[in-house]
Amino acid sequence: MTRPIVAIVGRPNVGKSTLFNIFANSRISIVEDTPGVTRDRLYAAAQWLDREFMVVDTGGIEIMNSDTIAVNIRQQAKIAIAEADVILFVCDARSGISEEDAEVAKLLRQSKKPIVLCVNKVDSPKQELNVWDFYNLGIGEPLAVSAANRLGLGELLEAVTAEFPPENDEDLTEDEDEIKVALIGRPNVGKSSIFNALVGQERSIVSDVAGTTRDAIDTPVVKNGRRYLFIDTAGMRRKGKVDEPIEKYSVMRSLRAVDRSDVVLAVIDATAGVTEQDKKIVGYVHEAGKGLILVVNKWDLYEKDTNSTLRYTEDLRKELIFTQYAPVAYVSALTKQRLHRLPELIFYVAEQSSQRITTALLNQLLEDAAATNPPPTDKGKRLKLLYATQVKVKPPTFVIFVNEPELMHFSYQRYIENKLREAFGFEGTPIRLIIRGKEEEE
Repeated sequence: MTRPIVAIVGRPNVGKSTLFNIFANSRISIVEDTPGVTRDRLYAAAQWLDREFMVVDTGGIEIMNSDTIAVNIRQQAKIAIAEADVILFVCDARSGISEEDAEVAKLLRQSKKPIVLCVNKVDSPKQELNVWDFYNLGIGEPLAVSAANRLGLGELLEAVTAEFPPENDEDLTEDEDEIKVALIGRPNVGKSSIFNALVGQERSIVSDVAGTTRDAIDTPVVKNGRRYLFIDTAGMRRKGKVDEPIEKYSVMRSLRAVDRSDVVLAVIDATAGVTEQDKKIVGYVHEAGKGLILVVNKWDLYEKDTNSTLRYTEDLRKELIFTQYAPVAYVSALTKQRLHRLPELIFYVAEQSSQRITTALLNQLLEDAAATNPPPTDKGKRLKLLYATQVKVKPPTFVIFVNEPELMHFSYQRYIENKLREAFGFEGTPIRLIIRGKEEEE
């Protein structure tokens, strides 16, 4: 399902980043964080009740400022606004309405997008009285919050999610046997060349659907009797000294494609190595729970020796430490080297992501794991693994019931995950472990 995008905008120092961090990191205590993924991105997955969405932070908009940095920030914000489904306009109750607020409001009204007006820093009765002045912006009802004290956030999120586009049956009508594959990557890494090679090799194309609101090209293909839907992402802008921040916002289109996919091909330029943007994009794929293949392109241009592949893979694992499970494919879009192997690898990862383990096998594994490496103790209490069950696939998700959840150290969770991978594979897919206390058992 494609997640709606919420862009947080406003002038500088009104608390936009504080709200973003709350949504991205704690997610209002609704969704647990996944350890090992950096949180320095300008976009993140969030959830409120049963609605998942992407939240995007933007730089402070200074309409009246004409210096280069301010102009670039305005341009970034405009891109985020154009991509967003809902705009969260943040103002400051302490300083009241400024001329900049009025100008930003005018910019937002021109977008014709749903706007939720958030008045932040309402920390006292005096500031509560100031909230009503913000009706003068002509945006709608101002919602008072205190991001610092986490007050009013529930009402704010209710208002934001109420503006989301209605959910439809798109995902229900798609062919369940069709493997949806998104190709993502920075500009000039050869993503489109790989896409063209994959969809053009057998010419058994059902149809091309271009120019949709998803800003991607969907191409159904049949290879070796299997149905694939390849999604070539659009909107990735060239990187330059001035436009580099803008590229971070153009990646939102790729993230929409990730949401719709079963398997993601993350294309990396062999000659450039892993960049910060690669880490951000691949980190999003990991958190979204999608099957992942790291495709190192331009391998024909890389200066090699007998240990090049092994050494490059080790460096890749260090840079993308949270994706140790992802297979690596070394290809050349120019010479077509090893491209023919990708469809089989995609199918394999899709199968791994959909794998179900019986409860009996799962609990036998837990028993063996605990015998080999006893669970940790704390202050005389030992963690007991009661039993486990698989609750979903894509990604494989397991609930483990224990006597004391607080005794389950992250390192022991990683140990159990490694045991699952040793026994059942799960190559190319994240694994989710949910720890529950005995009293939470149904």
